[in-house]
Amino acid sequence: MLPGVFLSKNKKNEQYFRSSVTVFSKHISLGSYKTEEEAHKAYLAARALLADPSCPPGAYAEKEEYNRHLPFEKFICLVNLRDNRVYFPTPIYMMKNFFRYYLEPERYMTFDIDDLFYFARHKIQRRGGRLFTSDYGMQVTLSTRYGIRPYAVCGRDYEFINGDELDYRYENIRILSRYAGVVPIYSDKINTPSQTRGLQYKVKIHFKGNYTVGSYDDEITAAIAYNKAVDLIKSYYPSKKYCQNYIEELPAREYAGLYTQIDIHGFKKSFIRNNPSLHSIHEKG
Repeated sequence: MLPGVFLSKNKKNEQYFRSSVTVFSKHISLGSYKTEEEAHKAYLAARALLADPSCPPGAYAEKEEYNRHLPFEKFICLVNLRDNRVYFPTPIYMMKNFFRYYLEPERYMTFDIDDLFYFARHKIQRRGGRLFTSDYGMQVTLSTRYGIRPYAVCGRDYEFINGDELDYRYENIRILSRYAGVVPIYSDKINTPSQTRGLQYKVKIHFKGNYTVGSYDDEITAAIAYNKAVDLIKSYYPSKKYCQNYIEELPAREYAGLYTQIDIHGFKKSFIRNNPSLHSIHEKG
């Protein structure tokens, strides 16, 4: 066998060739190939890359001597091993206080070093525009690890401070709204001694169009108002599905008290007025 090549067989007893390289006393698989020559070329490319300090992780597309024989993810793993003396099975390249996880040759995500252990063991996958990892057989949407709730909208419910939507360092993510249907806004209402504009929380819900439920002075009241609006809609349309808000820090008794006090009568009138099928129900009532 040529250097770096090993003969193997699959379950159907068909033979194929595996390629691997040993670096810093670590045995690293380079992949499976149909011919001995292809496997040997992968081995030679890996050896050359490990000895080429002038090749950065973003150079894969332009370096034909490497991209012809090595998968992209393996290329990143080897460059990181060369520069940082540590091997990860996922396409991670370590920087001083953070790391990059490469999705494509010129496209990468940025994470804090605290997340290195997780992403070294969990591969980021894509389906449509959604990024997720597999954890114990379940798909975990990437954004939920960072306090971004499902179906949240960037720019409304959260934002990336530096404008880079692939920079998931904690200091770069600002959560604007923790709860479904709640949008933080600044009002002209003067409610502080310094006469500054006050922060309020507007509640909106969608049903064949957008409705405003109301505006509230605190986020928790707004979250409960949204839940109450959901309950109203579901009382007429039980099959409708909404993601309701769970307020972990609020005891059940306090939640029930606030729920009872919150007035959504204006929303109810507007909702019934705009849905003619409900008119007969209320005329009979």
